Amino acid sequence: MKAILVQSEQEGYPLVWGDAPEPVAGPGEVLVDIYATALNRADLMQRAGKYPPPPGASEILGLEMAGVISALGEGVSGWQVGDRVCALLPGGGYAERVSVPAAVLMPVPAGWSFEQAAAMPEVFLTAFVNLFMEAGLQEGETVLVHGGASGVGTAAIQLLREAGNPVFVTAGTDEKTARCLELGAELAINYKTDDFAARIMAHTGGQGVDVILDMVGAAYLERNLRLLKTRGRLVIISTLSGSKAEIDLRYLMGRRLRVIGSVLRARPVEEKTVIKEQFMARFWPALESGQIQPVIDSVFPIEQANEAHQRMAENRNIGKIVLKVRK
Repeated sequence: MKAILVQSEQEGYPLVWGDAPEPVAGPGEVLVDIYATALNRADLMQRAGKYPPPPGASEILGLEMAGVISALGEGVSGWQVGDRVCALLPGGGYAERVSVPAAVLMPVPAGWSFEQAAAMPEVFLTAFVNLFMEAGLQEGETVLVHGGASGVGTAAIQLLREAGNPVFVTAGTDEKTARCLELGAELAINYKTDDFAARIMAHTGGQGVDVILDMVGAAYLERNLRLLKTRGRLVIISTLSGSKAEIDLRYLMGRRLRVIGSVLRARPVEEKTVIKEQFMARFWPALESGQIQPVIDSVFPIEQANEAHQRMAENRNIGKIVLKVRK
């Protein structure tokens, strides 16, 4: 089959559409012909040699996909060859085919394109698990989402809007903040031109927020903790500004704050299955009705993966960048 291969021996780690081994559906797995996949920040890190795949996972980039089942492994029930499906992956999405545990599959909602379906799993499951499972978000609690115009950010805004939780976001341009407001954010702050901590404190009458979903890391840690109400929760899902910072443990203790580190890619299939099932139980009807849906920034043919990565690296996207694998 064809897949995107990283030329790690060349400057810039260029991506090429080349030959790769055919995957095989093992027991409990299905083989899927991929029609579309989507970019995630982890892809850029893995490409640069800074984020290796979990043990046993495909070395091929790509953490989600949408396509058509072409073969069933031993013991698979509930799915048929020809079913349109999408799924979270530990790797292998930038390819013509991939083997996937049947337990993590989701159907492509009626009327959706493969591009829409490929843009949904990673960001919606990431937002869901970290806000509603890890942080234990309760009805009416307020949330700050950093990177509001990212794939995860745009998914989080919509989930919080549907759940009735006021959401404030940060983003890097006025165009991005405007889009976040359209999606349902109550307050959107351009962090390049404004002090987000001061704005949020002013907006909340000095109260701060209950939960923060952060992908920035070290540079925001102190301000994040100061923005949390008593018993607030900070969930860190990435460290774009660095991974090392100091915490005043007395402040943490006195306010009874919780700092939660979270990843999704390396979790076992059993955990991912529970996350998928809980997400579908709560939000799938809203997806099927169109109340929430992935925000797609752009679609590139798979052969233009380099250009797609460049767009993400330059932070130009609002929502998901999708790669079209086949027509």
